[in-house]
Amino acid sequence: MPGLDKGKGLYFLFIKSETKTPGGLPARPVLTSYYTSDHFKHRPFDPYNVYTSPTAAILCTDAFQSMYAQMLCGLVARAEVLRVGAVFASGLLRAIRFLQLHWRELAHDIRTGTLSAKVTEPSIRDAVAEVLAAPDAELAAFVEAECGKDKWEGIITRMWPNTKYLDVIVTGAMAQYIPTLKFYSGGLPMACTMYASSECYFGLNLRPMCDPSEVSYTIMPNMGYFELMPHDPDAPPLPRDAPPPRLVDLADAEVGSEYELEITTSAGLCRYRVGDILQVTGFHNAAPQFRFVRRKNVLLSIDSDKTDEAELQAAVERASALLSPYGASIVEYTSQADATTIPGHYVVYWELMVREGGAWPPPAEEEGRGVFERCCLEMEEALNAVYRQGRNGEAIGPLEIRVVRAGTFEEVMDYAISRGASINQYKAPRCVSFGPIIELLNSRGISKHFSPACPKYSPHKK
Repeated sequence: MPGLDKGKGLYFLFIKSETKTPGGLPARPVLTSYYTSDHFKHRPFDPYNVYTSPTAAILCTDAFQSMYAQMLCGLVARAEVLRVGAVFASGLLRAIRFLQLHWRELAHDIRTGTLSAKVTEPSIRDAVAEVLAAPDAELAAFVEAECGKDKWEGIITRMWPNTKYLDVIVTGAMAQYIPTLKFYSGGLPMACTMYASSECYFGLNLRPMCDPSEVSYTIMPNMGYFELMPHDPDAPPLPRDAPPPRLVDLADAEVGSEYELEITTSAGLCRYRVGDILQVTGFHNAAPQFRFVRRKNVLLSIDSDKTDEAELQAAVERASALLSPYGASIVEYTSQADATTIPGHYVVYWELMVREGGAWPPPAEEEGRGVFERCCLEMEEALNAVYRQGRNGEAIGPLEIRVVRAGTFEEVMDYAISRGASINQYKAPRCVSFGPIIELLNSRGISKHFSPACPKYSPHKK
């Protein structure tokens, strides 16, 4: 992309509160560690990496104040913005939703040249004051005219007309957001540049402007010692006493085969199983190139959260205890990560059974709704700290329970068998993403219920 040194990047970047290990050591995501480091805060000028967001806004742990300041500065510099991005696709969509909710306040600030009293952090106020130097009635009127329209299709290119591409990760679990991003961006290309985790930096996409469906990451063997555990999705689980499969070196990887990545790093990880399933697509010189297939054992993911089957099962069991006094229980359940809302949220489908003589449904309709809402919150309380932090930071929407009518899961089984599944080996899926199955479940819905509050979260507790 020529000319990227002539403008700025509108990147929505955030930090998260750190936690403490039982031994008292700080633990935090790698990006939080990077943004709070002197290396980032005192970075030298680079014309290719000029952000519209003040560093003070990025370093604020209050999600609202951080987002408000970053969006306001991005609007003021709209003509200079050449690329728009976030770490994950979900983060960029969260920013668009924020603009939908707060464009009137943002326009008011631009018109008056003052910052909203809702932003109280002194460092942010000082940093934004340098950007919002004078009132701009023309820009304020433009924001009101564009955001006041009923249609938000292409809003990114309407607000930031010189944007050349979106810089977001849209592989793996983030691929579900691609259609929504295309809608809001008017079909701008999406650059997936890197493959990394808090444990290690793994690889680069040497063709960053390719279609997201064609993304392959080239492993950088200087970032750690990489080994590959062969993965067969159709193989039965190994017995407990069976030796693990023989590890494969990078140079011996076979194109088309799937592997689980294991790393040994200079930071002290030794044959650490990352939990990512990768498929070899080719080689760059002798370095293998991989397509990200999925996270191992992960059912649900909206942002940086990862919920596996055992955790979901435990959450359902904990919530179902609230139904027991009414003589009701859960016959079957499944789930999906719903990316059609902003932010995305977990949807859990329940089919209920009532014992003979049970008191379900409660005589008062409001009481029945209240029980399900408490079930939603109880499930969220049972999920991991990353999920609960995302909920409190508004990166994840309230968990939803959809009650379906009796016999729905038999219909799901019948549909699966009609497509070739074995009736002897069929198990109800704990997570669904196949469109026809989701349509079937939604068409059999009786009621919908949402968590009424955010689950408890303390940055100092797991």
